[in-house]
Amino acid sequence: MSTVEEFFAQHDDWPWNPPWPGRATFHYLIAVTEGELRHDVDHVTRTVAPGQWLWVRPGHAQCWHPPGAARGPFILFEPEVLRPDLARLLAPLTAHEAPAVLSPHPDDNAWLQQTALQLLDEHRALGRRPLDIHHALRRSLLESLLLRLANSPDITPTGTATTTTTAGTGRADRYGRFLDALELHFRELHQAADYAELLGCSVRTLSRAARDATGKGVRELIDERRLLEARRLLGAARWDARTVAVHLGFTDAANFGRFFRDRTGLTPAAYAAGEAATGPPSSPSLTM
Repeated sequence: MSTVEEFFAQHDDWPWNPPWPGRATFHYLIAVTEGELRHDVDHVTRTVAPGQWLWVRPGHAQCWHPPGAARGPFILFEPEVLRPDLARLLAPLTAHEAPAVLSPHPDDNAWLQQTALQLLDEHRALGRRPLDIHHALRRSLLESLLLRLANSPDITPTGTATTTTTAGTGRADRYGRFLDALELHFRELHQAADYAELLGCSVRTLSRAARDATGKGVRELIDERRLLEARRLLGAARWDARTVAVHLGFTDAANFGRFFRDRTGLTPAAYAAGEAATGPPSSPSLTM
């Protein structure tokens, strides 16, 4: 737990000079209270304004931009910090596909920022009170913060839908279950029929749910997830194309190469070379 300005000051030679993508293993949560923060999440540059929050989740590829005038609390925590019952409540917020930039309701901003500052104060209070009470206070403040963030307009709560009809509710629920299944099985299941069978519905029904939610077909969503993972592995993880092909279930490296080139305009080798144009930095030591 720190502030983004302290992080910049303590790591003036990393990781934006030169910028280098890495893969998050923690939850990175930054509240911007002043200035503007620019940050790449899964190869898309996000601009975070005052009152907004940046959330980089474990597994996401990220790349820092040079320090700017951004100010605000910076929270890192491991997924295991969340108790199972709370993790279920927060699933829409911590989900892999949840928004990287959150815009809480204006009425919540002051409370959220104050709670984040209280969490920072408690983090710095190590030694002031018994260790078990210190850890319990940090956990309680973090849980309260996340539960309030889960009510941000950007987040669709579990069990809600974009329409009020019974059919619409069913399609939204089915699409949510498809996303969960896709995250678990995108390496080995690559056809719409695979997921329809897994979810106990027809391909037509699953396709309708996907199009209602995204305007895209099931196969397109599957391919997008495989492509995202390929870019992460070729870039941040620096895997070679043959290893990525095996990992993502392609029959051979040539088949993977065609898949990647058709969607990016680059061969896997050219993409990896571009990502490796600058050397990786040393890793920082950051803990909540």
